[in-house]
Amino acid sequence: MRHVTGMTVELNGEQVQLATGAQIRDTSNRIILPGMLPPEALVKFKLDLQGQVHRIWILTPEEAAQPDPEK
Repeated sequence: MRHVTGMTVELNGEQVQLATGAQIRDTSNRIILPGMLPPEALVKFKLDLQGQVHRIWILTPEEAAQPDPEK
């Protein structure tokens, strides 16, 4: 993920809007602004009902290396 401009981020090469009130959490679980996203950050995210990005968690290298849990 990377910040493009304003409330727009890029996920896997596609530009998407952040939802109103979206939260981005860094690797220390602190809330950060979209412009503070590290370039090409590895993240987990949740979409809202309108398909906008609602929550973002920046992953540590250890978290990124773990497989996704089975659903």
